[in-house]
Amino acid sequence: MFSRISGTLLERRAEAVIVEAGGLGYEIVMPPSLADKLPAALGSPVALEIYAQLQIDGNSGRFTYFGFSNVVERDFFEALITVASIGPKSAARAFSAPMARIARAIEDGDHAFLRTLPGIGQQKARDIIAKLQGKVTRFLLIQDAPAAHGGAIPDFAAEALAVLLQLAYKRTEAEEMIASTLKAAPQIRDAETLLAQVYRRRAPGAAPVA
Repeated sequence: MFSRISGTLLERRAEAVIVEAGGLGYEIVMPPSLADKLPAALGSPVALEIYAQLQIDGNSGRFTYFGFSNVVERDFFEALITVASIGPKSAARAFSAPMARIARAIEDGDHAFLRTLPGIGQQKARDIIAKLQGKVTRFLLIQDAPAAHGGAIPDFAAEALAVLLQLAYKRTEAEEMIASTLKAAPQIRDAETLLAQVYRRRAPGAAPVA
């Protein structure tokens, strides 16, 4: 079992890609909202974070690999499958909309939007919100991309910075976002609150909460 793969994009399929690494071809299921992040041309180099599911059938077992472009996307996937009624394959299909939009729906308790996702009916939408509402703040930023600046920062700010860097923000922009947010709201003392405030300050038309 492994958690990351770097290789060559060999083939695209309806719900998966084939990546060659070390002379082997690995079939990797890609959530629909993430497939477009891969290179368009076959033969291109790719690097994916992997979630591996082992399925046991009698005396044999089979791995299914799910691919993500960064660790935070995989973390969101792993958070979703903590909901008892959601398995890995259901979670992958459900990510047909941008992950940040799904996270926003969970935070807002938007049952109607969640029910528009493949395989998510009324009961599963309720289960997702009951389990994850208030716990997916950092995933609201998944769609954005950039970050930065320097200087010593508190541990919780360093944790928030690491999340932004995983989301492909440039270091300078990410550090600037964190610094300006802490200047506006110096009472913040944890990474989740800091990331939530960064998101609110960046959201179109949204006023930051003091």
